[in-house]
Amino acid sequence: MKKLVVEPITRLEGHGKITVFLDDKGNVEDAFLQVVEFMGYEKFLQGMPMEEVPRTASTICGVCRAVHFTASLKAADQIFSAEPPPAAKKIRELLLLAHHIEDHTEVLYALGLPDFICGPTAPPQERNLMGVAKKLGKEVVKDILKKRFSAARIVEILGGKPVHPAAAVPGGWAKRVTEEEKEEIERLSDDLIELGKVSVELFKEVVLKNPEYSKLLKEESFNVVTNYMGTVDENKKVTYYDGTQVVVSPEGKEIIRFTGKEYLNVLAEKTLPWSYAKFPYLKEVGWKGLKDGKDTSLCSVGPLGRLNASEGYSTPLAQKAYEEMVEFFGGKPIYNVFAYHWARAIEILNQAELIKEILKSPEITDENVVTPPGKVTGEGIGIIEAPRGTLIHHYWTDEEGLVTDANLIVPTTINNGSIQVSVKKAAKYFIKNGEVDEGTLNLIEMAHRPYDLCLACATHVYPGHYPTNVVIYKGGKKVKELRNY
Repeated sequence: MKKLVVEPITRLEGHGKITVFLDDKGNVEDAFLQVVEFMGYEKFLQGMPMEEVPRTASTICGVCRAVHFTASLKAADQIFSAEPPPAAKKIRELLLLAHHIEDHTEVLYALGLPDFICGPTAPPQERNLMGVAKKLGKEVVKDILKKRFSAARIVEILGGKPVHPAAAVPGGWAKRVTEEEKEEIERLSDDLIELGKVSVELFKEVVLKNPEYSKLLKEESFNVVTNYMGTVDENKKVTYYDGTQVVVSPEGKEIIRFTGKEYLNVLAEKTLPWSYAKFPYLKEVGWKGLKDGKDTSLCSVGPLGRLNASEGYSTPLAQKAYEEMVEFFGGKPIYNVFAYHWARAIEILNQAELIKEILKSPEITDENVVTPPGKVTGEGIGIIEAPRGTLIHHYWTDEEGLVTDANLIVPTTINNGSIQVSVKKAAKYFIKNGEVDEGTLNLIEMAHRPYDLCLACATHVYPGHYPTNVVIYKGGKKVKELRNY
């Protein structure tokens, strides 16, 4: 048996590798994406005052900072018995939406679409953002980056900092939005609407109008057939900050609805000794291994997960784009892994439209942005939609609000099983009779990029759930070795 290793895998956040095993004829027998880094925030956060957790949790990742910030802040509201005023909720939602746009733009133009814009087998030095600028034109890319900065500027206005937000207050927000700030955000949101329109049209121009790429979207070898999860509003439309979590079966039938602590009845988490990322699965189905199909227990989240679990979007431009996408695939659920990129472009448009809608509310500049803390409950769960999918932060504290335990279930972790299936299918599709070159290996990597991997976010297993041979050091000396149970 021959082994191929792609290390490090590229154009993602974090560190990992892909290992492909070939049989004696040079065809793929198995393939795995292995997460080789470890962050451990579930342990790191223990002992911390809960009011400090949102600012600390945001440092899990420089890319995903606002989503960990928001989810842990929602958990803090429950722990301190403090329901945020309407203005504070709207500010948080604006921050989250702007962050989504910023992240989605990065994934489309710097991480995911270079494979399609520059060519999947182009040399690595050309298959990047600079290569995109060469293909599309420097002025086009400069304009896209300028509009992306508009989203980052909104995060800075609301959160106090452009990278790790600092305005967390359990039960609210640390500062109100002034009329001047509202006017600036309104101007910036015009850029974001245009960015959404450009992104949807660019995907259609680059991918759908290219016969080779369009074929990939219809190729069954790139269908990953799983359950799908997303958050919806009362009209079953995609929502991001508040809502109900819905799971649909591989056939598209709604099978589960849950909120808050009910997630414990829905998701179980399995560890495997070769990865620092856990493998969540549907509890009522039971662990069925790293397999897709109608009986799978795996669940997919993210832009395509939200699209499949919902009835579309609550804003007109995004809903129109959604209907075009569903028509292209001939209905839902949509299984093709590359459809994540299309759904991601549509979400930019949806999120920009939602920002416009929220800004129409007179509550946005209300001075009442904080509810005083009440009794410490000792437990809180924050669930939101991150760019990569459903994000769950669950904390337990003592009577003084110090964290005693934490459980973080992040989108890349939930997608972990689906990613394994996707990579294996791509390897089987592109590797025949042992013929492999650098371009072939990138074609296999293309199968993980639609999931927008963040491996730093995905590795926070807690004591007793570590993979084998994790050694804990203190002061340079080995103090404990944690083994898989």
